[in-house]
Amino acid sequence: MSTIDLNHVVAFVRVVEEESFTAAAKALGVPKSTVSRAVSKLEEELDVRLLHRTTRKLSLTEAGTAFFEQVREAVSGIDDAVEAASEAGKTPRGIVRVTAPVDIGVMLLADVVSRFVRKYPQIHVELTLTSRIVDLVKEGFDLAVRAAKLDDSTLVARKLGATSMGVFASRGYLDKRRRPETPAELVGHDCVLFRAKAGRASWALVGPSGVEEVEVRGAIGVDDILFVQRAVLAGAGVGLLPMFLARSHVESGELVRVLPSWAVRGAPVHLVAPSVRNEPARVALFREFVVANLRAID
Repeated sequence: MSTIDLNHVVAFVRVVEEESFTAAAKALGVPKSTVSRAVSKLEEELDVRLLHRTTRKLSLTEAGTAFFEQVREAVSGIDDAVEAASEAGKTPRGIVRVTAPVDIGVMLLADVVSRFVRKYPQIHVELTLTSRIVDLVKEGFDLAVRAAKLDDSTLVARKLGATSMGVFASRGYLDKRRRPETPAELVGHDCVLFRAKAGRASWALVGPSGVEEVEVRGAIGVDDILFVQRAVLAGAGVGLLPMFLARSHVESGELVRVLPSWAVRGAPVHLVAPSVRNEPARVALFREFVVANLRAID
């Protein structure tokens, strides 16, 4: 192993990640010929072919795949360590890439991120709002807010709260329809349905007498909770909403929480990172700022 040049290993990893010698050379800031020679030298040092080269594409050999899987984390660790060392004692700067669900991003993170960039003007926060569970490492994200049970045990997580949901309706709707007094009475109401099937949904409400499951119906079904919020505000019917989405509208009198003793238990909300080992200072600052400043999700 002592005869292996680590610069050659880095070049090989970049070629695989960028899927071309040209892109790898650009990423490393060196001529394409330098990268090509480095990979060839590495193959000589290992005495094995790592890449199949054609005029149109590159592909890993079986040995190349095995080698790449073993060394890419080490190369990534070196990059992180160099970046962390270079940031020591300097004003935090650079990009922090974050992903979050649309509703949490719009209703909770917007204010926090705005205050963060005012405090650290040389840090740029790129926020991607999506309901899709992204691969943080593969897609290059530093942090994610996840409103679901965490299945990936490799993630480093900080719990922010839980998205419990209540039953809400607009005052206009309740002026026209009798207010439900029990979960069973929801069956006779128009409901705005989140992720419903064929105009039906099952709401498992937890209350004083335990869990009561009610099958509700409605003319509107949608896969975006912000749409549910707007439709309920417009008087389209009764809807389940996260407490943090409904709170300000209840305070303003636009919405009324019906069945206030009943709620749907929501998923835990976590701020997760692929790793905190050699974490850049800007990412650590943002993570701790969110944990300290994001008002409780309930």
